[in-house]
Amino acid sequence: MRTKITLQCTECKQRNYDTMKNKKNDPDRIDMKKFCKFCRKHTVHKEAK
Repeated sequence: MRTKITLQCTECKQRNYDTMKNKKNDPDRIDMKKFCKFCRKHTVHKEAK
């Protein structure tokens, strides 16, 4: 039930993080506030395709 997803920075569009999500609990795309090493600050990261 858990699938691998990639998180993409909303400011610089870099794909920084790989994580798992449960499709049963989170059917739509998720977004998290994470540290972007390219922007060098905390930004919102959204699930990429």
